[in-house]
Amino acid sequence: MAVASAPASQAAPAAEIPTCSDLGQPHNNTFVGRSFGIPKSIALGTHWTTYTATLTNASAKELRSFELSATLGSYVYNEGERDLSPYGDLQYWHTSQRAWKTLRQADGNARGTVPGPKTLKPRESVHVQLRFRVSKDLPMDQTYDAFTGLTGTFVDRYRDMDCTAHGDAGGGLYPRKG
Repeated sequence: MAVASAPASQAAPAAEIPTCSDLGQPHNNTFVGRSFGIPKSIALGTHWTTYTATLTNASAKELRSFELSATLGSYVYNEGERDLSPYGDLQYWHTSQRAWKTLRQADGNARGTVPGPKTLKPRESVHVQLRFRVSKDLPMDQTYDAFTGLTGTFVDRYRDMDCTAHGDAGGGLYPRKG
């Protein structure tokens, strides 16, 4: 595995680096993202839905400071609507430990960092098996425009500045009672 070009002591954390889109970079075509197995609708309850997400570096350059994250959530369009994320469970398959690992942030949302390579060479792909479910306790007093997926983030260079760019592999879904 290749090492990021700058030692950790010299590399700025991604949170401190502006996004490339904030710097005016047009649409980034670095990744080809695909997901397989996300249905258009899911029944609420204890049943897991398993899918595979793949991100391929479609650029001619090696991506440095590469990080993977996954999420399960929903768009909130209007005041008073809620996100589905706290009612969901999201897990990734940890291949070396041969076990499912739960992704949950301190705020209760179903998302988090997924272990992966620190660099991604041209035409190289990363495949992650994920699974999710949404609790039957999800209030169905609104329509949820839900989604789940994998995001790859890396440090790029635009207008002589370091910036972060990303690509996604995922899909949308709608929860329904039983």
